Amino acid sequence: MSLEKRKAGAIIQARMGSSRLPGKVMMPILGKPLIGHMIDRLRQAKLVDPIIVATSIDEANNILCDYLDNIGVTVFRGSENDVLARFYEAAKKYNLKYIVRLTADCPLIDPNIVDQYVSKFFMSGADHLCGTSLLAEGLDTEVFSFNALKDAFLQAKKRSEREHVTQYFHNNSEIFKLVKIENKTDDSNYRITVDEPADFEVVKNIFAALYVDQNHFFDITAIKQFLDKHPEIRSLNSSIVRNEGLLKSLSDDFEGG
Repeated sequence: MSLEKRKAGAIIQARMGSSRLPGKVMMPILGKPLIGHMIDRLRQAKLVDPIIVATSIDEANNILCDYLDNIGVTVFRGSENDVLARFYEAAKKYNLKYIVRLTADCPLIDPNIVDQYVSKFFMSGADHLCGTSLLAEGLDTEVFSFNALKDAFLQAKKRSEREHVTQYFHNNSEIFKLVKIENKTDDSNYRITVDEPADFEVVKNIFAALYVDQNHFFDITAIKQFLDKHPEIRSLNSSIVRNEGLLKSLSDDFEGG
């Protein structure tokens, strides 16, 4: 099979239990939950198939699963806290050889960037590929092989490595081929993820200004132009620390000895 036709299966991690913004994945914008907007955008990627949402067995996620069933999205339910195990078991069940990891707090995911990363992953022969902090927060995309995921599942011991699926790769760079894609511009000061109420307000304003319908895609260039023209909106979440959840997990590792 040619590189152009090779695809990777997307696994989106999602759950209703968020400490900072509970139920955020089902919060509506323009009559549709955040997760619905994300899936609409991801479905426009050409190198992704299938799309799976990996959530937990917690009953609080039933409302999320019912919604996904209604829009025809495959759901896998696994561990609440061992997200690495959840990913591994989902990938194994659906026989995915290559995986795109996405998180449901990124409703403005850019399918063009997803396709770019998948294509470069296959061309590079990497075990894991991701972007850098120059990418706008909320476009986070990672691609890795099932074999690498299996190694992480079997070997990872730290809490941060079980909670954050790909942390084991970064901690063991000597045994994995890791590739990072540098963004052409420094977009690190754009925050379009949804972790806090202020984030939701920013994303809601973006959709209100740019969304037409699910078939009219607006990319990161349009989002940046909108935020540049509206600094009062852009500043709403500008003080929030990037990757706060990962930083907390790493701190817990240290405190646990």
